[in-house]
Amino acid sequence: MKIAVSKSVRTTKYATKTDNPEKWYLVDAEGKTLGRMASEVAKRIRGKCSPQFTPNADIGDFVIVINAEKVRVTGKRAELKDYKTHSTYPGGQKITPYSEMIVKKPERVIELAVKRMLPKTKLGSHLLHKLKVYRGSEHPHSSQKPIALNIK
Repeated sequence: MKIAVSKSVRTTKYATKTDNPEKWYLVDAEGKTLGRMASEVAKRIRGKCSPQFTPNADIGDFVIVINAEKVRVTGKRAELKDYKTHSTYPGGQKITPYSEMIVKKPERVIELAVKRMLPKTKLGSHLLHKLKVYRGSEHPHSSQKPIALNIK
């Protein structure tokens, strides 16, 4: 008894940068919870919302975040959260509390939250350039015609 075998071979198609035209999204951080907003932004930058998502390719979109100083955290996070840096010299550790960081550099708070949700590889470093964060409600990317992204 012979079994008919199909001669067609299926191949997996991997997405490349040219397969996905980059879009620009605008997120207003006013009143949004930091972690929830950052995870949604990281998904858009990574390209996980795209049907042709490929783990090793950059097919994500650009995201503009405005009103960075008006982002909020829940519970006791405002008192407990610290940002640590180290100069690699003995005694070179610096600890900055969230309450101080949100006043001095609110853009950095959102950048760090999103950065820590992206891959810790060269691709993650490259994807971080697709995030644009601004303190006020003005941004210089109006010519890209960003689409408003509503995040809860």
